[in-house]
Parts: sequence; structure tokens; C-alpha cells
Amino acid sequence: MDIFRKKDLTKITANATPLKRSLHTMDLTLLGIGEIIGTGIFVLTGKASLTAGPSIIVSFIIAAICCGFAGLCYGEFASIAPISGSAYTYSYIAFGELIAFIIGWDLILEYALGASAVAVGWSGYLVSLLHSFGINIPIQIASAAGTTPGVVSYFNLPAFLLIIVLTSIIAMGINQTKKINDIMVFVKIGVIILFIVSTFWAIKSQNWRPFAPYGWYSFNHGIASGIIPGASIVFFSFIGFDAVSSSAEETVNPSKTLPRGIMFSLLISTVLYILMTLIMTGVVKYTAFAQYLNDPVIAVLRSTGQTWLSVIVSFGAILGMTTVTMVSLYGQTRISYSMGRDGLFPKFFGDVNPKRQTPVKCTWFFGIVTTLIAGLVNLNVLSELFNIGTLTAFILVSAGIIWMRKKHPEIHRGFKVPGVPVVPLISIAFCILLILGLNWETWVRFLVWFVIGLVVYLLYGKRHSKLNQDAK
Repeated sequence: MDIFRKKDLTKITANATPLKRSLHTMDLTLLGIGEIIGTGIFVLTGKASLTAGPSIIVSFIIAAICCGFAGLCYGEFASIAPISGSAYTYSYIAFGELIAFIIGWDLILEYALGASAVAVGWSGYLVSLLHSFGINIPIQIASAAGTTPGVVSYFNLPAFLLIIVLTSIIAMGINQTKKINDIMVFVKIGVIILFIVSTFWAIKSQNWRPFAPYGWYSFNHGIASGIIPGASIVFFSFIGFDAVSSSAEETVNPSKTLPRGIMFSLLISTVLYILMTLIMTGVVKYTAFAQYLNDPVIAVLRSTGQTWLSVIVSFGAILGMTTVTMVSLYGQTRISYSMGRDGLFPKFFGDVNPKRQTPVKCTWFFGIVTTLIAGLVNLNVLSELFNIGTLTAFILVSAGIIWMRKKHPEIHRGFKVPGVPVVPLISIAFCILLILGLNWETWVRFLVWFVIGLVVYLLYGKRHSKLNQDAK
């Protein structure tokens, strides 16, 4: 049996999809923004500023450039193979089944663990917001065991309920998902713009000095600090645009609308991140965020005497994290649906409800798994796994563009990456740079996850692969 057998692009694009095509460029752009703008802009800016100082703005730009080059590569692949599966499907076409399975397995880290982590952050913001109105949720049922020092906790009920509700919405169908996402995205962008307009006047240029206190890469009290480690952290802020490519089979004219949706969502999100970072490090000294790790925007509002705005910002943060969680769950189901349809996962993952035109069984399976992770698991030690899994996917997609241009120049491309092979190589270089900024424990955990995936493929996926069945 050939573990590197590849999908026939002509056959897979000729097959009709059972999913409903209803997404346009605006929907895809908002879907991307819904996934990108959330925890990064409301929470991660504080931690990242402590890592790099005011030069965190450079870290954001590096992460954005990395994602921009990778986004171009995703755009070309989406125009070549406008079907569900994102990097998993693209790897299947370019490098074969084993590589495809491993990258699909890695993407579970990005989406399932990512959704769980953001849901936990959402829970914290909700508990804090309700507390300001005199409503107290006991910490014992608002955080997983071992996550709150000095407090015995058991289960994160708010995070659990959030994922159950969002899973229900996704299971209803893509139209319901996109409508709710669109509304929440517009509201949270409005909140971000309100914050920018209300605080930019309080910027003090002296807060930007020294601009790069830790240089490009150094160790501060044994912790990696500087612009590069900062970029490795804020890269998490941009994860999500690849979820847009997972919607290929539900997109109208995907060869054109998918690349546009990917690049527009990245561009808009990058501008918002840069503006927020400039304001936050300009209004208060970056060292002040050590006291506001979970809600750094509050430090800015207190400094400007606008604490009245904190409730609105908290509401915007809650909406931001809601859309991130929802789009992560959506992306996870579409990749798992593709793997189930190809036989690499059990058949029920690939089943589509004929009435709702969505993979309901797969949606609920991962919804339940994610609720259990969010409710019971201490995600602090797993957080950087999202980044290394995603960066690995970016490397393979970028390398895949070079390979496909060389081996299949005859294939029609609705969108082409300019400057091949230079642009994909730059994308790969940036991804490797950010991977090197992660700590060694992350590498070890990633290797363990890789080995588990390899075992699953050899014991199940290899024998049940649809390509294997067709070859008999």
C-alpha cells in the first residue's frame, strides 16, 4: 500500500458537493475577521508587550508578514482545489496521504485546542463582567482543576455552555453560522474603533522609550524575550485566516472569492492590531501590563480616566472571543468532514445531513470533545501547541505551491502567488523563524502528538483510506 498516494485533482473537483454554497467575499472576509480578532487584541497584547516592550508593534508586523505570505499560498491552493479541508486537502494533492493525514492531525491542535483555550478566556471575561454588576459565579465552577492557584476548582461551566450553544448554531447550517458571525464581527469592530477614538489622545511618546528593551532575542530572568519571541506569541493572534479556506465547498465561485476573503481579512485585522498596539503601549508604560495580564485594555482605560468604557470593551471582548470560538469549531468540523469522507477518519465524520446540508454528526462529536477540554483541562501548558501546529501547516502549504508549479504547470489557477518560488520560500523562512521562538517543551509535546497521529494512521487510516479501497 502506497502511503504517499495522491488525490487526483481532476476527479475531486469534478464531484458535486453535498454542502450548501452560499458564502460570498464579504461573508468570507467577516469569517476570517471573526476568527482573527479576539483574544489577541483584547488579551494577548499585554503579555506580548511584556515580552518585547513597545517594539511589540514590530512583532505584530513580522507575524502579519508571515501570515500574509502564507495567505497568498493558501489563496492559490484554494483556487486550484476549491474543496473543504484547507491544508489537509492541499497536502493530499501535493505530497500524498501520509503527509496529509499528519497535517490534518496537526490542525486538530489549532482548532480544537484553540477553540477550548479561547472559550476559557471568554469565561474569564464573562465572570469579570457579571461581577461588575454584582453577579458572582463561584470560581469552583468557572475554571478547570489546577488553573487557579490556592483555589480548589472542578469545572469551567461557562466555557462548556458557550461551546454547546455554538455547536448547536453550526449544526443548523452555514447560513445561520454566517449571519450570527457577521453581526458579532460588526459589533466588535465598532467597540475597537470606539476604544481607539476614545484613547489615542492620551498617547505619550516617552512610553515608547526604550523602544526595544530586550532587542531581537534575549533572555530576561530565564525567559525568552525580545521581538522574535514576541512575534512567536502574537502569531496566535493571526491564526484563523486558514479557516476561510475550509469553507471552499460552501463558497460561491471559490477560485476567486476565497483568495479575496483570506487577504482582506488579514489586511483589516493587521491594521486593527497595529493601531491597538500603538495606543496601548503609548498610553501606559509596557511594564504596567504585568498587573493586567488578563485584561490589559483596562490599564489603558484607567490611565485615561475612562473606566466607564470598560464594560463596553469587556462586552466587545466577549463577542470577539465568541466569534473566534465559533469559527474554530467550524474549521475543525470541515477538516474532519474531509478526512472522514476520504476514509482516514471513521465514516460518520463524512456524513452530511441532507436537510441542513452540513456534517451534523462530525459537528457534535468535536463540539462535545471541545467542551470537555475547555471544562476539565488546564490549557496553560498546551497553549503554544496551537502555534507550532499551524506553522507546520503553513510550511507545507507554501512548499506545496513550489511543488505544484513545478510538477503541474498546466493546472488552471484562478489566483497565482506572485514571485514563485521566492514568496513561498520567504513564507517558509518566516514560519521557521517563529517556530524557533517557541520553547523546547512545546517541541516535545508536538513530537508526542505527531507520534500518536502516526500510530492512528498506520492502525486505521492507511487501511480504510478511500484511495486504498479504490485501488483494490
